[in-house]
Amino acid sequence: MEDILQKIIRTKDQELEHLYAPKPSLREALLRSETGIIAEFKRRSPSKGWIKEEGRADIIPLSYQQNGAAALSILTDEQYFGGCDDYIRQARKNGVTLPILYKNFVIDEAQLYAAALCGASAVLLIAACLSKEDYKRLIDKAHQLGLEVLLEMHSKQELEYTEFEPDICGINNRNLGSFVTDVENSFRLAELLPKDAVKVSESGISDPATVKALRQAGFQGFLIGENFMKTPDPGQALHDFITHL
Repeated sequence: MEDILQKIIRTKDQELEHLYAPKPSLREALLRSETGIIAEFKRRSPSKGWIKEEGRADIIPLSYQQNGAAALSILTDEQYFGGCDDYIRQARKNGVTLPILYKNFVIDEAQLYAAALCGASAVLLIAACLSKEDYKRLIDKAHQLGLEVLLEMHSKQELEYTEFEPDICGINNRNLGSFVTDVENSFRLAELLPKDAVKVSESGISDPATVKALRQAGFQGFLIGENFMKTPDPGQALHDFITHL
């Protein structure tokens, strides 16, 4: 008969299996998707304050999935973006099966373990936050944990980080120092990215025509958050956006 300690250890084995189990691929989802929309759950912004303080992680991410998102991004930074790791757990618990990007300022391996434990599929690594040595260390650890990496770049100089072959290359249209946003940044840098890279344009996208133009420029993914979150029903806003693509 199994005693209590044996039962506890068996449970721990099951939890570790969950940690290392294959996760839905963000890269593959973007390659397969007709829209490429990565819908973001973002309650707050450092520059604009609360966008949707009452936004619920047990409702909006699933609504995004039901309304045609290719993947999700969930902010987990608490102080500046009003997020937390548990929002990913809530989304998974309530039926989200799409790939989820762990959106935070990742600078330490401990955050990668947190991302894997809460159910993320991929993590954001921001070139502006990391030396190339730290980035290489973190992308290697992320892959060991079964997580894909979306490398975020903003400038031509940061494109050097692609030598470490991230799963997805992201161009942030927002300068994280000034928070000035310019979608033209994606168009400027697109042709400088590796030809076979899966490319994502991030921030400042509010018009379906912009998505069409970015796709023509070689992008497969389009991360959109505030444009949906500022509406009464983010899922419906996503649906309406997609109907015009």
